[in-house]
Amino acid sequence: MRIVVTGREGQVARSLLEVAQGRPGMEVIAIGRPELDLLRPDTVAEALEASRPDLVVSAAAYTAVDQAEDEPETAFAVNAVGAGKIAEATARLGIPIIHVSTDYVFDGKAERPYVETDPTAPCSVYGASKLAGEQAVIAANPRHLILRTAWVYSPFGKNFVKTMLRLAGDRDEIAVVADQWGNPTSALDIADAILRVASVLEGNKDFASFGAYHLAGTGETSWSGFARHILDTSRVSGGPWARVRDIATMDYPTKARRPASSRLSTAKFAGVFGAAAPGWRDSMERVVRYILS
Repeated sequence: MRIVVTGREGQVARSLLEVAQGRPGMEVIAIGRPELDLLRPDTVAEALEASRPDLVVSAAAYTAVDQAEDEPETAFAVNAVGAGKIAEATARLGIPIIHVSTDYVFDGKAERPYVETDPTAPCSVYGASKLAGEQAVIAANPRHLILRTAWVYSPFGKNFVKTMLRLAGDRDEIAVVADQWGNPTSALDIADAILRVASVLEGNKDFASFGAYHLAGTGETSWSGFARHILDTSRVSGGPWARVRDIATMDYPTKARRPASSRLSTAKFAGVFGAAAPGWRDSMERVVRYILS
């Protein structure tokens, strides 16, 4: 099966390339700028047609959450218009699309993990642009899987795990928000899940359970709890360590508002595809050791 993922440098794209190695029958190709540039919508269809995919993973995105508050046009051009163009191209090719989305489509006020049918209410430009992208994909290609995830990290690119390890090399104490909760999710686990979905779609041409799914690490924690486990794992593995000091969201003001709760229920994904992401601690420990090595 030939899987094309948009974006060459993103965490999901690089993780897919990594995880797909040695998987018989699975070929993953990453395409991005300049051949496919979501700010140049006219490039999308030609680039995808030339790559001859059996499935497209729409992972390229504008992810600068705070910067999006100052650049809403760019955020919407990439995350909404661009996502829609990818979905339109896949529809013309007669193939399914997996579109990677985010917990930021919710406002974070729920007292339980979000399920796929909960009302969306983004509280930032980034979240609104990603929700608009979901809607564009749904409108363009009925054979879509919207895959919402949260708190993504990996050995690649910029992410919270790598930031904590870098800061621990420079200071003795790091202040981290303690009143925002979520499910840390390894992009390597997301990639593994996408390949599982691809196998299901390849083996069942009459697959009828298209729609939105949540996929996140099993278990929940706060950002400060996440940071402590990252740094404790690093210390045990011979890497940098620092104390973590709990602070409130109000003590760390950001331009874009973050959801207080990003917890996602993955029961639907597990029920349809027969698997759930591993516990977040186990996955995080593997990624920390990968980075340190």
